[in-house]
Amino acid sequence: MKVGFIGLGTMGGNAAKNLIRAGFAVVVHDLRPDAAKEHLTMGATWAGSPRELIDQVDCVVSMVFGPAQCEAILKAENGLIHGNCQGKIWIDMTTSSPFLMRRLAAEFEAAGGHAVDAPVTGSVDAAIRGDMPMFVGGDDVIIERIRPVIEAMGQLRKVGAYGNGYVAKLVNNQLWKIHAAAIGEAMVTAKLAGLDPLTWWEVMKGGAADSFVLSHDVPSIFAGHYDPSFPIALCLKDLSLIKELMDHTGTTNTLTEATHERFREAGRRYGNQAGEMTVCKVIEDDAGIDLRVAGDWVKPWEVQHAG
Repeated sequence: MKVGFIGLGTMGGNAAKNLIRAGFAVVVHDLRPDAAKEHLTMGATWAGSPRELIDQVDCVVSMVFGPAQCEAILKAENGLIHGNCQGKIWIDMTTSSPFLMRRLAAEFEAAGGHAVDAPVTGSVDAAIRGDMPMFVGGDDVIIERIRPVIEAMGQLRKVGAYGNGYVAKLVNNQLWKIHAAAIGEAMVTAKLAGLDPLTWWEVMKGGAADSFVLSHDVPSIFAGHYDPSFPIALCLKDLSLIKELMDHTGTTNTLTEATHERFREAGRRYGNQAGEMTVCKVIEDDAGIDLRVAGDWVKPWEVQHAG
């Protein structure tokens, strides 16, 4: 199977490298040609547009910023839909709107293709290692056809019909962002009350308060870089999509909206390119303390692939 990959950012770029390592013939495209330098060195080939790419491959994987970029991939002047879609499979891994993407998938399928959604969770280190969980929605027969592609990038977790992957990703990120905002309040409270931050972290892990965010992301607070591999801009985009979903379902969103406002405040203070965990720095700065802890804290984006 020949695979095309569109979107060579922090997560997508690493996912595409894992497809190359797995032995797939890979064609890549990004709005920034320089983003493909390492992929081309590894053996990938370049396509000048999504249309040019889909004409060369059996399966297209996309991972871009958000809904507008997904729509452009499909429908722009040189979009996928203007190429040969017959029998082709489009796997989108973007965090996006299930409502828009179901409409776009219908258009792709009307052109003869098959659509699968597979948004991912985890951090950049999971993308580097190739073990990021992927929420995969679509027809079971089609999913089985592209299982080797999915499993070269991460862990396949089926969620039912197309579009459910986007829903799973949004509610996943809803909890993630709430946890991230709450951790800042808990850490600062503990330190002000006399509990050492490193001791606090060690005793919280494995208990009722534990989460991926606590176990994985607190070291970025200790180190003081707050993980710029996932910037506030992406957090705000995700939270807007979560609000859209909650408005559609009519769900009470008090905690989520409070979290959204905390991230907006982090963006106002530190800029939207600051790391996601600066949502905790807001609380540190308001309290007049810092949560630095000396140590050899491995940066997620510096994790090495096992191969």
